[in-house]
Amino acid sequence: MYPPTHIPPKAPFSRQVDVIPVKGADAKRSPDETAFLFANEAIIITDRDNRVLDVNPAFCELSGLTLDEVKGKTPEAFSILPLEDGRTAHLMSEELRLRDRSKHQVSYRSHDGQYYPGMMSVNRVRDKQGGIDHHIIVLADLSAIPAHARHLNRDVYFDALTGLPNLQLLTQLIQESIQHADRKGLPLAICSLDIDLFQTINERLGAEMGDTLLSSFAQRVGHLLFGDDVLARVGGDEFVLLLHHGVDDAFFEKLLAAIRKPMVIEGQSIYLTVSLGITLYPNDHVQGDMLLRHANQAMYRAKQRGRDTFHFFDPDLDKLLQVRHEQRQRFIDALQHDELQLYFQPQVDMRLGQVVGVEALVRWQHPDKGLLLPGQFLPHIDTSSLEIDLGEWVLTQALEQLAQWQRLGITIPISVNISPTHLLISNFSQRLAELLAGYPQISPRMLKLEVLESAAMHDVQAALKNIERCQALGVGLAIDDFGTGYSSLTHLRQLPVDLIKIDQSFVRDMLSDPNDMAIVESVIYMANRFNRPMLAEGVETLAHAKALMKLGCFLAQGFGIAKPMPADALPTWLSRWPLRADWQSLTQLP
Repeated sequence: MYPPTHIPPKAPFSRQVDVIPVKGADAKRSPDETAFLFANEAIIITDRDNRVLDVNPAFCELSGLTLDEVKGKTPEAFSILPLEDGRTAHLMSEELRLRDRSKHQVSYRSHDGQYYPGMMSVNRVRDKQGGIDHHIIVLADLSAIPAHARHLNRDVYFDALTGLPNLQLLTQLIQESIQHADRKGLPLAICSLDIDLFQTINERLGAEMGDTLLSSFAQRVGHLLFGDDVLARVGGDEFVLLLHHGVDDAFFEKLLAAIRKPMVIEGQSIYLTVSLGITLYPNDHVQGDMLLRHANQAMYRAKQRGRDTFHFFDPDLDKLLQVRHEQRQRFIDALQHDELQLYFQPQVDMRLGQVVGVEALVRWQHPDKGLLLPGQFLPHIDTSSLEIDLGEWVLTQALEQLAQWQRLGITIPISVNISPTHLLISNFSQRLAELLAGYPQISPRMLKLEVLESAAMHDVQAALKNIERCQALGVGLAIDDFGTGYSSLTHLRQLPVDLIKIDQSFVRDMLSDPNDMAIVESVIYMANRFNRPMLAEGVETLAHAKALMKLGCFLAQGFGIAKPMPADALPTWLSRWPLRADWQSLTQLP
């Protein structure tokens, strides 16, 4: 845990090392000797009893001591001491005794005689028989990050409870780590780590024991890290890992498994799990504060997935989410600034030649992109609360339009599409009743609701309950796009809808595609068997109309009858419809 600007190559020794480099050797140096001599970090080699055998030049430069001055002594003898109280010193000695690898914050006396914070990593090297051969100690100078840290109180940069770097120091460490990663082309992982349900644990154990638990937790995680990794505490039970090496799923699985092991605090075995969010630089190529934010986002995603797991931040997905957020924000602006409007497509009874209603279809009069169709913006708000906002807007506008047409002597029902998200909220019918109450002059029978079959399929019981409440208000219900769901027959039996709309994707090609014709025939047969009125969408030609009527479907809408139109164009269209001899001729068919 040391300055990225001082990050050396991989630790020059590992547990398998059994050759201790000898200073002054004239022979060609091995890679281990080269790393030892030229590492930027101070390296101390001690014997099985932790007494100094050798030190590298970086140690001499950092401490102002020579090999002769420290040889045969323990690190404590030349003032490498634990930063905290006696309890921490005891834990350090226990860790040194029990573990082959440990890591501790210490203070050390520098060449100027002053004490500075450092991080001491100890690797125990064993011989072939498993006995202790020697120790390799790496001493990292924490005061070098930032450069002016030695002139400030330690509390400014370190957490008082755990002794770990705090958020202020971590922020600077991340920035310097980014610079180092850019220079060296090395990976960097920023990990947000949050103890699961810690508040509950803390309330059960008490604050004092909770603090002890946090300190012990910090010690445990710190021991699992490599020499130049950073563990910081940024608040309560929130920690951040800064990892300067490649990581994969296996690394984090091992980390989580180690954390799951019980911790014994004052005789109690306590089990902890964590949620871990990871972002990888330079794949996530943003500044330090954003890296932390992205790691946090990934951590919350891990919690959503059930805790005790890890989740990688996906920059590409995040960009898509940002775009969607911007699109939704722009849609909110459109709602607030009256950029939306309703178009209306007539629905007719072909057998009688009469207009029986209109379907309200939303359009967006975009100031830059012109008139946008629903397919160009509705996917942006899919499954969000904006669907409810839009649904209420459409219902209000439809009721207002009914009132305006009624003043003109036009009494024609309006059908409004209701999204699954909107239909299935618990207070849908109550809110609909409130909107209807605002237009007492409009009969509820003049308002029809069209519900996608997928909405009913999602939760049949909730849909059934709301549909029945709406019908009790006098509002009619239609199933839209019927036939596209996988359980249409079940819905036809269960849902007390007033109208079934045959999906246009089947109607449009029914004359040329035998499969589509078979589907249309089946839907019409089922609807008639269950005594349900039906309306065909996508009717584009008289040939479609005649084929549908022959099969027993008499209600229709589609481009052959009329395209969707603004409200002020409908009165003119209504006046001309009786003059459409081609369509009126259908009334003469047997």
